[in-house]
Amino acid sequence: MNLGDDLYREIILENYKSTKNRRAIEGANFRQEGVNPSCGDDIELYLTIEGDQISDVSYEGMGCSICLASANMLCEAVRGMSVADARDLFGRVRGMLTNNETPEFPEGAEDLEAIQGVSQFPVRVKCAMLSWNTLRQILDETAAS
Repeated sequence: MNLGDDLYREIILENYKSTKNRRAIEGANFRQEGVNPSCGDDIELYLTIEGDQISDVSYEGMGCSICLASANMLCEAVRGMSVADARDLFGRVRGMLTNNETPEFPEGAEDLEAIQGVSQFPVRVKCAMLSWNTLRQILDETAAS
């Protein structure tokens, strides 16, 4: 084990334990549930989008440490982003976890690198991607409306 692995584990654990983004948003204009039936992860993602900006984002639910850490990282990363930038970030995270890509992350989203190691465990990729796939569903809904 190297220092980088220890740091990444610490970042994942901090995000898993964080309760800052684990809440419902009263009056959120988008809400979507995401479920991973193979392991029991279940989250609900809340977004408030004003114009083309994500002004607030949060989640509630139950899941493994990877699932909930990833959901917390998502909230920290996309809050304040445009819908287009959030869609781009989704693609970068998916590429990192499913295609072993090494994306550059925008300022404020650097912690996402900590979940890159999950790509070595295909069963856990679904856990890390659950909140991101739920975000994509919401973003697709905004594009359709």
